[in-house]
Amino acid sequence: MTAEDDAALPQRATAPPGVGAVAAPSKRLLASWRRSAEYGVSLEEVEPVWAGSPVTDSLFSECGHEVLTNLYQTLADEPLSLMLTDADGLVLNRFSGDTSLLRALDRVHLAPGFAFSEREAGTNGLGLALADRSPTLVRAEEHYSASLCTYTCAAVPVIDPVGGQLEGCVNITTWSRSSAGLLLALAESAASTTSALMLARSSGRTPRPATRGGVFRVQRARLEPAAGTVRAMSAPWVDALDAACAALRSGRVVAAVGEPGSGRATLLGQALRRAHPRIRILSADVPAPEDVEAWLSLWTPELAKPDTAVVVENVDRLPAWAAHELRQRAVAALQQRSPEGVHPLTWAVTAVDLDAVPAPLGPLVDTVVPVLPLRERGEDLLLLARWAAHQARMREVDFTAAAEQALLAHDWPGNVDELVAVVHDAATRAETIDVRHLPPAFSAPGGHRLTRMETVERDEIVRVMAGHPASVGDAATRLGMSRATLYRKLRYYGVTRPG
Repeated sequence: MTAEDDAALPQRATAPPGVGAVAAPSKRLLASWRRSAEYGVSLEEVEPVWAGSPVTDSLFSECGHEVLTNLYQTLADEPLSLMLTDADGLVLNRFSGDTSLLRALDRVHLAPGFAFSEREAGTNGLGLALADRSPTLVRAEEHYSASLCTYTCAAVPVIDPVGGQLEGCVNITTWSRSSAGLLLALAESAASTTSALMLARSSGRTPRPATRGGVFRVQRARLEPAAGTVRAMSAPWVDALDAACAALRSGRVVAAVGEPGSGRATLLGQALRRAHPRIRILSADVPAPEDVEAWLSLWTPELAKPDTAVVVENVDRLPAWAAHELRQRAVAALQQRSPEGVHPLTWAVTAVDLDAVPAPLGPLVDTVVPVLPLRERGEDLLLLARWAAHQARMREVDFTAAAEQALLAHDWPGNVDELVAVVHDAATRAETIDVRHLPPAFSAPGGHRLTRMETVERDEIVRVMAGHPASVGDAATRLGMSRATLYRKLRYYGVTRPG
């Protein structure tokens, strides 16, 4: 938007009744107002989309509903409305004991079944929290639409602790005249509890490490991930590598899309090295939202340097305002690098899919290269498993046929990162890796996949048995079952007693 377009932004010289003076908008708020104007949202009243009865059978919805139900029981007499939304801003449920507040929220359609993202409702707490993936407090006069200025909203996104994807957010709405001091802290607590509950019920899977925003140079040969060690990769990988290489050689911007950990950044690094052998490659992984400004300042000056390529990893996790800032810096770097356009920027991104790439950056992508998840690349899986075992021992490590079958049967939600961790742990404990050296999740009875309840029970038995109880009877007592039942379950789950 130009300076003239700012006339389309909220111009409130006075605040609504009961609200203090309007403060100067922050960078995030101003960026959200501008996006709202671009979306064509009305300054007068919101017109959110009815999406029908929301689907609430996901783990996130189950855990969030439980957390908000418990919180509501302690806040039933307060003038608050507690809500859970999905990643698109669709309100899944709503709790409030204040009937006047509920009636008022119904008038602006802030109710289950309505989508309240920025695109539908302009700047609001939950919409901005989802767009920027950051805890957000939007006070009365800071809303884009005047019809929302009687409310203050605090919203905090909930990130899947295992997969890392945005699941939705916890939103707390109150009257504008109410104190907002504790709203954000309350929403952060509810979001954190929801995430912790999701992890506890995620079948023993380990949490994904927090993003650090690392920026590093991709070196050649042996230090480049998966280069120089695993050469005979599967046809799907080779085809994707060839497609990315051809696009980058032609000066196009490539998006490698697929599940996190599937090797998207590795593929782009290899493709850049083949397309431009002498180029300097920087890889920048998106950091936590509070570190984005420093992260941008750290590496974006490198864009203007000749013979430099950049891979922006997990660009779909970039806050909306930061995506706009990155685009502006890229355009400025291009002008500085080559005013005549002779030396275009060489860069690529990774994301879950093209639709997840933030709107300011999406139009820049010329070529999309899908990268299959590890579970669909059995040939690569065993090659990478042997490579990971060799890295752990610095010599060849054998796998039994049963171990190979167990690896192939696993669904690998964490993809290559999970595989390397599992195999590395097994290789440090055995010269030949067998099923018994793998985590309990790889020992499903009879070759069938365990149900969620079976997995929880099996993992609890493993935990208690790993504590070296005095006897099976002692372990059975701790687990609340008879010795005979415990013996039967040990056989059923294939759990081996320590020693």
